[in-house]
Order: sequence, then structure tokens, then C-alpha cells
Amino acid sequence: MDIFVIRGGNRLKGEVKLSGSKNATLPIEVAAAILADSPSIIRNAPDLRDVRFMGNLLEHLGVRVEYESSTLRIDPRTLSGYEAPYEFVSQMRASIYVLGPLLARFGRAKVSFPGGCAFGPRPVDLHIKGMEALGARVRIEHGYIVAEAEKLKGREMDLLGPHGSSVGATGNVMMAATLAEGVTVIRGAAREPEIVDLARFLNAMGARIEGAGTPVITIHGVRELHGVEHTVIPDRIEAGTFMVAAAITGGEVRIKGAVPHHMEAVSEKLSEIGALVEWDERGVRVSRDEVLKAVDVRTSPFPGFPTDMQPIITPLLAVIPGISVVTETVYY
Repeated sequence: MDIFVIRGGNRLKGEVKLSGSKNATLPIEVAAAILADSPSIIRNAPDLRDVRFMGNLLEHLGVRVEYESSTLRIDPRTLSGYEAPYEFVSQMRASIYVLGPLLARFGRAKVSFPGGCAFGPRPVDLHIKGMEALGARVRIEHGYIVAEAEKLKGREMDLLGPHGSSVGATGNVMMAATLAEGVTVIRGAAREPEIVDLARFLNAMGARIEGAGTPVITIHGVRELHGVEHTVIPDRIEAGTFMVAAAITGGEVRIKGAVPHHMEAVSEKLSEIGALVEWDERGVRVSRDEVLKAVDVRTSPFPGFPTDMQPIITPLLAVIPGISVVTETVYY
């Protein structure tokens, strides 16, 4: 069991450079491995267990995956399998991302129900709904999602769930639709920066995707996709964690590479609390020169306050005088 030993009581001061976004890397890793017909190089990929787990799953499917110095090299030319077994998928819920690409590439996919989420089980209903909308026949068989289709066909669909948009389902359908016949329109699409980065990667491969970052994404199906080089966006949750750490310790931290548009909700909330948040072309500097005040926080899909930042900002609110109310609306 891993153990973190923390000796507190010190103000954090200094400069940090952000890692690449895990949540952007995982679907891009899948797209490069399953949808492309030639090798890709993915830079700024974080050295995290989930990224390596995904690499192991893709290797099980026959893909060659190498990781060194924050760079993924993926060669899909030996891709041969279409089944993602329990021993791989159970370790990480993002493994569900292989469903759409495998279906688009082989006309069939067999994927175990995912696991590995610290928040608990998350339904995959919207993923299945999206595949069925593209013309796939989907059934649940002995703990596996089994999907088949002679050829996926584009159509208009609504992927808005009971708690808002789904990043995973949006990405999964978007990947599958790149190789479908005709035009696919996703309404209620997730607007997160990770979806925008995935669309940017797919378009570089030869896809035709419009509207990423808005609630309506249009995908014009193409015949084939090719490998490319790509640099993953910085991790906005890591950025937010350092920003909160500077505020809670009364320190002064510069976070290099943070993207202002990705961090608007977190920046506004920290400013409301009383932290000093200063942006420039290099990133953001966070410090504190006044008494902080209690505020309310309500999570929501992007561009709202991110649910992954909820457990990060809560300890800060716990040491601020007064009453703060945190409302979780995305996952409960």
C-alpha cells in the first residue's frame, strides 16, 4: 500500500510546470491505437497508472505501445483483437473508450463493464445509447457489452443525461462516428477542454469534426484516419490543485502552462474567496494577502466548477471562518 507522509505548517512558494491532462490523454491514446492506420506520437502524456493501464489493454489488442519521457509512441498496424476482458477493464473505468473505436474498426466489440473509479460505479447507458443510435446492435452478456454492426451510420442524437452532458459518452460516440457513413450530430455534447483536444487530434488524423467545445458537435464520416504527432493539453485539475494549495497555505505559487479558458470557474471562485489570482502569458500566479471568506460552491459540467475539484477545494473551505456550502450536482 502506498503511503504519503506530509509534514505541514509551511507556506508553499515556487514555480511548477503542469503535466499533460490524463483525461485528454486516455481517449487520444485509444484513437491512435484503434482508429489510425499508421503510427502516432503523443507528447506531454502524463506518467500515470491509468495511462499505463490503457497501454496494457491496447497491447492486449495487438497494438505496439511505448512510453518514455512523457511521450507515447503507438503503432496500430498489428491491431488484431476486439475483446477487452475483465482483468484489464476492471482496473479503470476509462477502458470503456475502446467500445466505439473497436466497433467502428471491426464492426464488433466485446468490452467488460468498466471499474476503477474512486467515486464508485458510473453507468454506461449513454455510451450504449450512442452506439445504438449509430446502428449497432448491443446486448449485455455475462458482464460484457457486446456490440455489432455491419457498418455504422451517422444520425442525429441527444446525449444529455439526467445530470447533464457526459464527457465519456461524447468522446466515445465522436470517435466511432469518424468512420461511420454519413453525418452524425451529437446534441447535449460535453463541452470540456478534453473533448476539444480529442477533436483536434482526430481532425489532424483526417476526421471532419465541427463544433467541439459547444453543445452540438457534427461529425462527417471519412474512409480512413492516419497517425499524427500531437501534444496533449495541460491538466486543469492539477492546475486547480496547485492553485488551492497556494491559497490554503498562504503561499505564492506560479503554475506554468495553465490555460485561462480552462480555469475560469476555479479562478473566479478562488478570487471570490479572497485569493489573489494573476494570469499572464506563462500561466497563473496565486497568492494570499488577506483573510479568506466563506463561499458556496456548486459543481456543474464545463464551463462550470469541475466536480473533480470538489474534494480539492473542500479542505480550503473547512479552514475558512464562516459557513460554506458545497453542492455536488454532477455525480451523486
